[in-house]
Amino acid sequence: MGMPSMPELLIILAIVVLLFGAKKIPDLAKGLGKGIKDFKNAIKDDEEKLADAKAATELKEIKEDAKASTVTDVKAETVKKA
Repeated sequence: MGMPSMPELLIILAIVVLLFGAKKIPDLAKGLGKGIKDFKNAIKDDEEKLADAKAATELKEIKEDAKASTVTDVKAETVKKA
């Protein structure tokens, strides 16, 4: 099933004009455009939140690794002194 050809598109357009009237079509298009814009913004916000959460998790892991290596170094120095 491919893209509709020009005659099929014209038939669809004629049906839309008959159903909604020529005056409401710009309002419908405006509403559709706003909906698409809102959808894209929501996706962008979700991606930013996911990236922030991932960065926070990585930072926490780095801090834990640094703390663990510091504790290991202190224990090693204590053992050497003893």
